[in-house]
Amino acid sequence: MTSPSETPFGGIRVHTFTDRTTMGIVAAADIAAALRRHLLEKDTVRMIFAAARSQQETLAALAVQPGIDWSRVTAFHMDEYVGLAEGAPQRFASWLQQAIFNCLPFAHVHLIQPGADPVASAKTYAALLAEAPIDLICLGIGVNGHLAFNDPHVADFNDPDAVKIVTLDDVCRQQQVDDGCFATLADVPTQAITLTIPRLLDAAELFCVVPGAAKLNAVRNALYAPINAINPATSLRTHANCTLYLDRDSTPEALALA
Repeated sequence: MTSPSETPFGGIRVHTFTDRTTMGIVAAADIAAALRRHLLEKDTVRMIFAAARSQQETLAALAVQPGIDWSRVTAFHMDEYVGLAEGAPQRFASWLQQAIFNCLPFAHVHLIQPGADPVASAKTYAALLAEAPIDLICLGIGVNGHLAFNDPHVADFNDPDAVKIVTLDDVCRQQQVDDGCFATLADVPTQAITLTIPRLLDAAELFCVVPGAAKLNAVRNALYAPINAINPATSLRTHANCTLYLDRDSTPEALALA
């Protein structure tokens, strides 16, 4: 089941688990507890979701957590491809609608819609995010260490923008193929809209779920590498309230399971 390992790395609390299912259940319980706490303190809660298969177990468990008034929760997501047709199954909005947005009575769900003018869409989404503080983010880490679509070559820890258009690197695009989202690398869009690193780190609480052997090196770098944009996930160590959930395959050797 779970390991008692909990080690601080800057602002990151690390929880390790022997299996992916238990990891997702515990992460969901922690997210639900945070939601209940915030809903006791304020009328509405605003949260951001990552769209990735690494989040499946967590979102499935979160959707059945009791005692959450979802009608007072407003949802956003953190990135979206440019160039895919609206409603395409590979769109992150489509994935999240199936995984959680259509399963619960959210107050509002704000989808990134690149449309014919992605730059204008990015500005519109940034304005929606800026209307009030973001309370919670459910996120992951990419194989190349990215957060959202802030790949190493575009990540900026002092980015003046909240949402921007980026060109995806080949490691990131290959991950989408390896995850079964696209048949070939050529099918993966080359551009996306993403929330930036500062916009993500401006949330009150971060819940970062990262299972799988493919993420082991990215997790190791996030925890131990120097904090810089070469490894975007190292920025999580600068946040005051971030919890990282790992399974057996993504846990670095120094954090061996008990």
